[in-house]
Amino acid sequence: MLLQKLRKRVGARLNGNSEAGFTLVELLVVMLILGLLAAIAIPSFFNQRDKAKDASAKEMAHTAQTAMETFATDNGGVYTGATAAALKNIEQTISTTVSTKDPYVSAAAAVGTHGYTLTVTSGGTGNTFTIARDGTTGVTTLSCATHGTAGCPTDGDWGH
Repeated sequence: MLLQKLRKRVGARLNGNSEAGFTLVELLVVMLILGLLAAIAIPSFFNQRDKAKDASAKEMAHTAQTAMETFATDNGGVYTGATAAALKNIEQTISTTVSTKDPYVSAAAAVGTHGYTLTVTSGGTGNTFTIARDGTTGVTTLSCATHGTAGCPTDGDWGH
């Protein structure tokens, strides 16, 4: 019924009948529908933006992991002495400067002689992504602290 009324008024308007117009209720209904669509779309947009920022942090974590392996290769296969600054000397694209926009390596340290832990913080979301290598087994795990938000899966394992 409302759609028929709307078509009739639009048709009258196009035919030169300037007396036809929209009622206040019709305009309010259209505004309500647009508001509902915006309420659905905007949070989805922000979530995608946060996922992209976290993806950038994960990329930096992998870059730092490669730099950590290079550090060990240069130091006889051991990670002792590895720091975020040492990784930055190996790979200049690694950021160690705290930022609210860009990802940065917030921690890098050897665990024993054959293990390490790297943590990258996503400047946009504050989520942290960690890569840890067990010094005994050589198993590498990828975890994040804020399960189920932005780029951190609900199980906390971002390596799958």
